[in-house]
Amino acid sequence: MTIARSLLLFALAALAEIGGAWLVWQGVREHRGIAWIGAGVVALGLYGFAATLQPDAHFGRILAAYGGVFVGGSLLWGMVLDGYRPDRYDVIGVTLCLLGVAVIMYAPRT
Repeated sequence: MTIARSLLLFALAALAEIGGAWLVWQGVREHRGIAWIGAGVVALGLYGFAATLQPDAHFGRILAAYGGVFVGGSLLWGMVLDGYRPDRYDVIGVTLCLLGVAVIMYAPRT
């Protein structure tokens, strides 16, 4: 159950951070306005909160592992919302990142 909770929290954190950054991007770069930027700032704040709910108590470990989740989530976000199509090197890179997440977060420790 702890791993499932951790994975869910990583997914929520990714949604909040990537979504927040995308909303700010839309507000500034696509000239959609201050409401988009404000919604992005709120979402980015929710990301910071979601990370604190991880079962592991080590900030550095959580943020290091989240980096790999962010890589995967960013490519997925780009595919779904921006029509981005990853090439084989993107797929290899994200696979390595997610393997790193698994080792950092879920390797047995004594």
